[in-house]
Amino acid sequence: MAFERFWHASYAPGVPPEVDIEQITMDQAFRRTAKRYPDEVAYIYMGKRIRYRELDALISRFTRALKDLGVRQGDTVGMLLPNIPQVAIADHAVYRLGGITAMNNPLYSERELEYQLNDSDAKVLVTLDLLLPRALKIKDRTKVEEIVTCHINDYLPFPKNLLFPLVKKDMYRKIEPQKNVHQFMDLIRKYPDTPFESAASWDDTAALIYTGGTTGVSKGAMLTHANLSSVIQIFRAWFPDLKDTGESMLGVYPIFHSAGYSVSQNFPFWSGWTCVLVPRPTPEVIVEMLRKFKPSFLPGVPTIYTGLLANEEFRNMDLSFVKGYFGGAAPLPEDTVKTLRDLHGATIYDVYGATENTAFATCTPWGGKVKTGTVGVPLPNTDIKLVDIETGQTTVKTGETGEVCIKGPQVMPGYYKKPEETAAALQDGWFHTGDIGVFDEEGFLSIVDRKKDMIISSGFNIYPKELDEVLFDHPKILEACTVGIPDEYKGESVKAFVVVKPGEQLAAEEVVTYCRNKLAAFKVPKEVEFIDELPKSAIGKILRRELKERELKKKGSS
Repeated sequence: MAFERFWHASYAPGVPPEVDIEQITMDQAFRRTAKRYPDEVAYIYMGKRIRYRELDALISRFTRALKDLGVRQGDTVGMLLPNIPQVAIADHAVYRLGGITAMNNPLYSERELEYQLNDSDAKVLVTLDLLLPRALKIKDRTKVEEIVTCHINDYLPFPKNLLFPLVKKDMYRKIEPQKNVHQFMDLIRKYPDTPFESAASWDDTAALIYTGGTTGVSKGAMLTHANLSSVIQIFRAWFPDLKDTGESMLGVYPIFHSAGYSVSQNFPFWSGWTCVLVPRPTPEVIVEMLRKFKPSFLPGVPTIYTGLLANEEFRNMDLSFVKGYFGGAAPLPEDTVKTLRDLHGATIYDVYGATENTAFATCTPWGGKVKTGTVGVPLPNTDIKLVDIETGQTTVKTGETGEVCIKGPQVMPGYYKKPEETAAALQDGWFHTGDIGVFDEEGFLSIVDRKKDMIISSGFNIYPKELDEVLFDHPKILEACTVGIPDEYKGESVKAFVVVKPGEQLAAEEVVTYCRNKLAAFKVPKEVEFIDELPKSAIGKILRRELKERELKKKGSS
């Protein structure tokens, strides 16, 4: 029986079922946009406007800098940056050299960062001045040869850029001259901005964006230029009524995350749109950006919207300029959707995907039917099937639950240096997500559960086995198991069940402090419960799901 794409009937008028993908890398697309719309604003950063011609020149300068630092085609450059202009400049400079960008979360601990830098084979690291001590501490245990540091105020408008180190001392670190450490602005000033042709090819790996798995080992999803460019072209076709230039969006999603890598960086570049960068997306900052710059689109994970709805100014704002609110990374609570609709007439467009498929697989139809509680329908050029959970071989019927599998030009070729994990995740071109979903008769997909044990907290993926292993290393802990528990603000938070070794005494505060020294803050357990023994199967496997179900019952009855 032929594969049925029954969801195409739910597309809004003007959206094609298939997009004729142009084989143009994102750097080539960016340079085309810069040539067509040189005076359009690419980025607004804390009031500073950077136009496409300026950004193109900065990328060429930094491309030459990286080349002089020894970066060659196929080399990896690590990024450890928040949403500041330097991250896009550096990413696209690496594209031009035919290199690979490896994205790292600035919240990562030394242990986590050391692992990812080694796994990615990064030879240069571009980081923030505040994070330099952390980078230097682990440098000799990695393959990093050169470090480039950036300041938050490098691209602030005058005179803010000069006043910033004086009034924001906790957000600025002076960099003393030292071997193999270079300041971003010194490099930018040193090199000419004459055009630099891209060395990258369509099928080359462009980025390593790290994801996790049931093993708890972080894996680098290899995203090619074809993946990055295809997903942008597919998503752009979702908005047939919007023209090039004149549109803007709030850059809330972090660029080190797969969604932000596309939305806050590459998506606006395709059409000459503007992105308002938000390095630290607190409700107060977002409200200020909304008031000042009136962006067309407001994307955000559920915690962003929850925080905004608790802000009185946001609740009372006139947001008639916002054309679309987008939610992703975790399900939006129905009461949040309802409150936004009641306050601002907002339609929330849910987006669903994974790092392995460059963040985008489904979306609520733009200008079409909206079904609350679903993640919309598959995008053009994107196939989704649901297979039985036990074997993963049989496609289930409409209305039945199954594991979500995705196929399309945005699906990665594999995990970096991990052939076994690649073979498990990719079968005949289908990416098996581990998410459990159900299609309705119109092709709208709902995500109802997760096959994996992943915890999603504030849009971040947390992998319990990694946390378990950290806890197991504690000298007083015999066994431990972590689960995600419902959290009204974060979606889920981490709870640790701990069995203490006989004769030892341990307090919850000690466990939390220990984890803080080993893990990024968002992974640290918020609750610790001491129990006599963990539930186990007949073969001794810890039954994590049983602990979670026990916890859910407890929460439900309270």
